[in-house]
This record gives sequence, C-alpha cells and structure tokens, in this order.
Amino acid sequence: MPTIIEVAERAKVSIATVSNVIRGTRRVSPKLEERVRQAIRELDYYPNEIARSLKVKQTRMLGMIIPDITNPFFPEIIRGAEDSAFERGYFLVTANTDEQIGRERRIISALRSYRVDGILLASAPGKDWSHIRNTLHAGISIVCLDRAASGIKTDAVLLDNVRGGRECVRHLIQTGHRRIAIITGSLELQTGRERLRGYEEALKEADIEIDRSMVLEGDFREESGYRLGKDLLRKRGRPTAIFVCNGVMTLGVLKALEEMGVSCPGDIALATFDDLVLDRSFHPHLTAVVQPSYEIGSRAANILMDRIEGKLTSEPSVVRIVPTLVIRESTKPRGQSANGAGSK
Repeated sequence: MPTIIEVAERAKVSIATVSNVIRGTRRVSPKLEERVRQAIRELDYYPNEIARSLKVKQTRMLGMIIPDITNPFFPEIIRGAEDSAFERGYFLVTANTDEQIGRERRIISALRSYRVDGILLASAPGKDWSHIRNTLHAGISIVCLDRAASGIKTDAVLLDNVRGGRECVRHLIQTGHRRIAIITGSLELQTGRERLRGYEEALKEADIEIDRSMVLEGDFREESGYRLGKDLLRKRGRPTAIFVCNGVMTLGVLKALEEMGVSCPGDIALATFDDLVLDRSFHPHLTAVVQPSYEIGSRAANILMDRIEGKLTSEPSVVRIVPTLVIRESTKPRGQSANGAGSK
C-alpha cells in the first residue's frame, strides 16, 4: 500500500504539501496541487485515516441511530443528516435498533469503540438511559432527533407533535365529526404522548368529552394499525373519523377498511400523521400532518458538528420544527365532491 512519502517523492514536493492538498489546510498553488493529485491517482493512494485520528483525536465520523429503517419517515432524515455531514467533511454511519433498547445500548457501545466524534439518536422506548448519560460523560456529543431521552439534557431537534395533532383533530371537528378515534404510537415514547396530547387538547377546546374507548395504543407499526383499525370498525357506535399517529400504522388501517368493505370518506374519515407516498391512482388521497424530515436530519447534524467543533458553548437546547397540515379527500365532509377538498 503506497504511503504519503511515496506520493511526495512522485510529485517532487514535501510531505507537508501533500498533506495540505489532501486536507485543504493551507493554500497550494494550482500547479503543485495538480502534481500531487496526479501522483495520488497514479499510486492509487488513500490516506490512513486511523493513524490520523489517533494523532488529532478526531475521526470525523458520526454515528446515527434510528429505531426503524422500514418506516418511510426515517430515510429522509438520514438523507438530510448525511448531506450536511458530507458538506462539512464528516462520514455518517447509520444503525437500526428495531425499537429495542438493548440493541441501542450495543450499537452505542460499538460506535464508542470506533471513536465516533458524535451521535445522532432517535432513541428506542425504555426507562434506563444510563448508556446515553455515560456517553455524554465520556465527552461524546449527542443530538436527539424526533424523540428525546427523558430526563437527560442534550441538544434535540424535534417536531411540534402537539401542534400537529391538535390542528389535524381540529380539522376533523370543523368538518362535523364528534366521534373521533385515535390510534397512538407507543405511549412510552415522547412522540406518542405528544400526539395524543394534541388530540385531547382539540377535543377539550371544542367541549367534546374524551371517550377513552376511542383511544387505542399502537406501536407505530403496520400490524398494530391493522389490528386496532379492525377493533374500531367492529365497535357499536363506531367512530366517524380516525386520526392515526403515523403513516405506517395508517397502511394497516387502510387494509382493515378494505377488508371490511368500509368506504373512506363516505363511511369514515381518515387522517394521518406522516405523508404517505402512495400510487397516484390510490383514492382517496389522505389528509396528513406533513413532517419536514429532511430538515430535521440536516439541522440535527449541523448542531452536532457545531458542538464537536466548539462553535456551540451554550447549554443544550431543543429546536421545535412546525409540521404542516395538508387537507385532502379522505376527510372531506359528507356529500361534498372530491374537488371540494382544499389544502393549507
């Protein structure tokens, strides 16, 4: 394997000049830079990043831990974080916990072994956050995204889930619904609790009594949406509208509606937290609380890199990003044509 010394000899420059070209630490004349890059190409040279990281005590590697790679919400978060990291010369490594706190602990342990400079974390449900606390005490920066670890002070980029849930349920009330059910995510998670809170606030401000039989706890996965959707549809005095707290569970509810021959929005209105990417021929188009996933990932990555580079010296802070309610056919009032649906 060629070394930096061989590159310098081939280009007839100093080792420092080669290093400056590779790292961009100092300006090198275009003529010398081209000679160095030509030598690098001819020798197929790659810098020894492990040796460099030992010397400067920085790997320029970030870890990203997400709970469910199959959830369409998370790939856009990854993309936002990865693009921002790449622009600033960092490499992003992503791992999936499958919503298991034990697996999360093992992943964080592995990332620490590989000396990552910082971690982006959407934590799995749990009550013991000692692995996060210990990582922070070891001097490794953590930025939480989408969900925060309860009782631990870290920077975080979160969605305003309460506002999103409240606006969506307000819309259902404004279209004439009073028996509105909710399928929540896990209430062990901040996102699940906050979206439920938004639902409750909208009902209370409209003087609608909360019927706890209309509040069903899912787990943010399709099977729970399908099972709980069927439970709601079998009820006597079933709801006239359902608010589903993420897109993946909504897929399960749609399957339940189809199997039971229930029309949407003719028999029941449906709104979802998350914008589902469905075939354009699919009807009805779904009313959704749209999350700016890419922005969440990008902002979280930039905050993390600013912490690592010492650009942020203040106490950790929480950034709340506002979602957008997009109104479509699935919640149109009875008797109104599909063309009557609006958006905001």
